Amino acid sequence: MEYVNPEALVSTEWLAEHLNAPDVRIVDGTSFLPGTGRNAKAEYRDCHIPGAVFFDIDDIADENNELPHMIPSPEKFSSRVRKLGLGDGNRIVVYDANGGGMAACRVWWMFRLYGHEDVSVLNGGLPK
Repeated sequence: MEYVNPEALVSTEWLAEHLNAPDVRIVDGTSFLPGTGRNAKAEYRDCHIPGAVFFDIDDIADENNELPHMIPSPEKFSSRVRKLGLGDGNRIVVYDANGGGMAACRVWWMFRLYGHEDVSVLNGGLPK
């Protein structure tokens, strides 16, 4: 099978080879649906890929919208990701602890929405 955008997905082997590259930034985009009894921020503190920063979807959101996790303004997104040390010139690799990648794909999409093209999802996430 040939992918339309093969750069949108990286393997764990690729990440292991590039873990210490100066331009690679790793982002834990884990979030859980309500009712699961799991806390993404606490799980990040307990276990994450070395060097990863935590993308808090509750913080990087439009707090003026009554619905949860709505897309923030471009200014807020830019400000929050800069505080995480992310920006132009970085190859961003996003993963989540779910394994299925739903949360990581949401973070990937947000970066793409705001114009960051050098972003990928880690195939298999933290479980792999």
